[in-house]
Amino acid sequence: MGNLAVLNELIEINNDRVAGFEKAIADIQDENLDLKAVFQRYSEQSRAFSQELSLVVAREGGDAETGTSVTGSLHRAWIDVKSLFGGTDRLSILEEAERGEDAIKAAYKAALDHASLAGDALSLVMKQALGVKEGHDEIKRLRDATKAAH
Repeated sequence: MGNLAVLNELIEINNDRVAGFEKAIADIQDENLDLKAVFQRYSEQSRAFSQELSLVVAREGGDAETGTSVTGSLHRAWIDVKSLFGGTDRLSILEEAERGEDAIKAAYKAALDHASLAGDALSLVMKQALGVKEGHDEIKRLRDATKAAH
């Protein structure tokens, strides 16, 4: 897999993350309003990451991905089904958010393990991976605190 494919996969999973957080924000009830700010921050982060990656793809002569993945769409559909059966409590919301954060963290790890990334592309992916890890860790801390409170 070449650089453009790796970068486009990261764009796609960032687009998934934006869509997932926006869906969660729309579904959050009043008792979990604090999560809206957290999710909004990481949605904006991924929107910026997609734009940065798109610039690198264009600079390398490629066409940047603009959509979301099938896996991300299926995950959002699963969240819809789950919410029909009462999966909208704080712990459920955070567990689903962490599942998404695990996926994006793994995608960045795979991209960094890709031997052909170099130069600006590698620097950008490394910088973004740190931001993704911070997001993952914050969501995990919130989930763990919620679990401990139950």
